[in-house]
Amino acid sequence: MTTFYAGLDWASQSHAVCILDERAQIIERLDIEHNADGLTVLIRRLRHYGNPPLAIERPSGLLVDTLVEADVPVVPIHPNVVKATRPRYRSHSAKSDATDAFLLADLLRTDGHRFRPLAPQSAEIRALRALVRGRDHLVATRVQLANQLRTVLDSYWPGAAAVFADVDSPIALAFIERYPTPDSAARLGPKRMAAFCAQHAYSGRRRPEDLLERLHHAVAPVGEEIELEAKGALVRSVVAALQPIVEQISQLTRRIEHQLTDLDDGRILMSFPRAGRICAAQILAELGSVRERFDSDDHLAAEAGVAPLTYQSGKSKTVAFRWACNHRLRAAVTCLADNSRHAHPWAASVYANARARGCDHPHAVRILARAWIRVLWRAWCDRKPYDPTLHRGAQNLLYPTMG
Repeated sequence: MTTFYAGLDWASQSHAVCILDERAQIIERLDIEHNADGLTVLIRRLRHYGNPPLAIERPSGLLVDTLVEADVPVVPIHPNVVKATRPRYRSHSAKSDATDAFLLADLLRTDGHRFRPLAPQSAEIRALRALVRGRDHLVATRVQLANQLRTVLDSYWPGAAAVFADVDSPIALAFIERYPTPDSAARLGPKRMAAFCAQHAYSGRRRPEDLLERLHHAVAPVGEEIELEAKGALVRSVVAALQPIVEQISQLTRRIEHQLTDLDDGRILMSFPRAGRICAAQILAELGSVRERFDSDDHLAAEAGVAPLTYQSGKSKTVAFRWACNHRLRAAVTCLADNSRHAHPWAASVYANARARGCDHPHAVRILARAWIRVLWRAWCDRKPYDPTLHRGAQNLLYPTMG
């Protein structure tokens, strides 16, 4: 029986595919269009060769989901690995889609034991991942527009951005929309401010007089009336773009929180101190539901980017920050770690000890996140919520004589 290997170089419009046999002989080359007909042809040709493993540089996307659903063994290979392997096949720096497809297939032939095929995630996890990543994109857009709004306000009326804590909060946007220029707020007094706050259900603890003090304490507006009116019109345009985004983020947040509470793994992650629903959803979306994906907590820590890299040669030894990782998972896990130190004595102790050794805040948070990964991985594998009585490190801190 001949063993075959396939490689696919992904592109937006078409994909180069190469199929090799066990002697690295090219059996077939394909140029597959990125549409339903093209993917059907690809799956049919792969089945003709017995559904060989197929190497690809990206681990997600519609193409990958389609192949996994068709029971094709999809093996993701990191682009850094592909880049480092190119000198094995050619001395020049030129590349093409066809040669990269061959390289991917041959990597499976020679080093296939080093890579692990993708396991299909549950539909619930895929839905949660889509919601979480979509919300993250909207949040990034909100931050960008909020920075633009603040920049414009700082150029002619900084007080308007200082009245409320967050310039992109619904009440702050409503205030800026109602009072986009100094002239529009000329008659704004305590009674009008109190009425405005009541109309928009202000939940802060500041009195109307205090809010007005913030408004008037900032740098005085400077500029001709025509310039101020023009910038006021620009501010209203940015506010009009921000308001629906803020509303959609709120709606997505509620949907994510509701969906997370319906998942067993979601309840496990929410059991950790100060995990919160959104942070727990972000972790679960990247963690997935396939337990076999991570064979140890060290593997998960490397994937999450909280385990440093060690470079050692002779007497030289350097420990460096890990750049190649799942950046979404790292952001979520470090968020959990940073929140937990405010509510958990053991987490606060780990963080404080790291700072005492000279680590800055981000480094200390990563150290704490690495410690939490051990606990999180065990709870996830055992399918049990976090139990402080089973957390040896926490018990040793609370009851040192029992350690």
